[in-house]
Amino acid sequence: MIDGLSVLAVIPARGGSKGVPRKNLRLLGGKPLIAWTIQAALESRSIDRVVVSTDDEDIARVSREWGADVPFMRPSELSSDSAPGDAPFRHAAEMVPGYDLAVLLQPTSPLRGHADIDGCIELAIASDGPVVSVCECAKHPAWMFTLDGVTMKPVLPELARTTRRQDLPTAYALSGAVYVMSTADLRAGRPLVTPDTSAYIMPPERSIDIDTEIDLLIASAYL
Repeated sequence: MIDGLSVLAVIPARGGSKGVPRKNLRLLGGKPLIAWTIQAALESRSIDRVVVSTDDEDIARVSREWGADVPFMRPSELSSDSAPGDAPFRHAAEMVPGYDLAVLLQPTSPLRGHADIDGCIELAIASDGPVVSVCECAKHPAWMFTLDGVTMKPVLPELARTTRRQDLPTAYALSGAVYVMSTADLRAGRPLVTPDTSAYIMPPERSIDIDTEIDLLIASAYL
């Protein structure tokens, strides 16, 4: 609890990952991938309960072994590739009521620490609105293009002629590591990212998102 507000952490972890099969159970630094996020959540000074939302019995078992609660199994319709990304978060907040704030922690961000989680929660309370974690883009979108056949079309035409990195405004991308929102806003169907969402900046080395085998190698190198 923080400032009189109760906080629920939700870790969504389906069993059917495609890019890295059984991704959430893959070992990283000697621990299952999901264990890194469970431990960070349990070490948070703000979070009252850590819940894993999964459709997979093995993930449920491992999650309990590392100290998380698995009070329900996620319905199959919320575990497919076509399910909205925030649907398991909203579902979990409904299944485990009674909290003021909910924190979404993707298990694919294993290097995010408890200080990042607490920082996001504190910012959400201070700003009285949702918070997302971001990191500076490795490649600026001013130097990105779409293709019309083989013709290059700049994503940001107004900045495409800028050739010096120092002359570009700093660009940030969602890191996917932490999302914070009030449960009232979740129940109301409010989007996680809105014009009044605040950004919590994380460094690239803690923002890595495990989506491929190469990402696992990079995370191992950081560790």
